[in-house]
Amino acid sequence: MRERIEKLKQAIEQTERCRAEHVESRVILEGFAEAPIWEGVVETFQLHNHPSAKRAYAWLRGVAHSPLEKPEDEYTIVLGIPPVISPETAVKAAVMAICKDRRKQTGIPQESW
Repeated sequence: MRERIEKLKQAIEQTERCRAEHVESRVILEGFAEAPIWEGVVETFQLHNHPSAKRAYAWLRGVAHSPLEKPEDEYTIVLGIPPVISPETAVKAAVMAICKDRRKQTGIPQESW
C-alpha cells in the first residue's frame, strides 16, 4: 500500500508541479441504479503551493490493452476544486468524464441516455 501511495504522490507532484502530502485512504463504492460501477481506494492529498486547489484525489487502476497483456498502472488525479470536494465527488466527476468521452467516441447523443 505504501508503494501505491508513493507512486500517486509522485504523479501528483509531477503533474501539478507542487508538493503533495498524503492525508487519508478511503474505500469508495460508486453505483447507479443499485449496480456498482466503480469500486476502489481513493487517496486524498493535501497540496502545497498549488495555484487553484488545496486537495487532490487520486487512484491507480490496472489497464490491459489486450487480454494477453499484463495490466499497466493508469493514474487518475482529480483536483479538489468545487464541485469536487471529497473522494466521493472526485470519483463521480471521473466517471462522468469517462461517460462523456465514450459518448463522443460513439456519437450517442446525451438525450438518449
